[in-house]
Amino acid sequence: FTGFLGPLIIWLVKKDTSPFIDHQGKEALNFQLTMLIIALVGALTICVFVGIFIIIAVSICSLVFEIIAAIEANKGNAYRYPISIRMIR
Repeated sequence: FTGFLGPLIIWLVKKDTSPFIDHQGKEALNFQLTMLIIALVGALTICVFVGIFIIIAVSICSLVFEIIAAIEANKGNAYRYPISIRMIR
């Protein structure tokens, strides 16, 4: 819920303590960076009225997938975001 800064900080601080935290931190960071890129595209195209729909879709998808990932991580299951560009491996 903190954009890409929350996953980045948690991943940098905790990545050496557990392989699970390292993997899930990378997944969350990749997802947040992907959502940021898509939101920037939406912001750039807002003048042609397509951008507002992109921004709304990004907001809804981000919220839903973050909740699903939080529930799965709480159970101890690895979660892979369906809409994510793997920038950090």
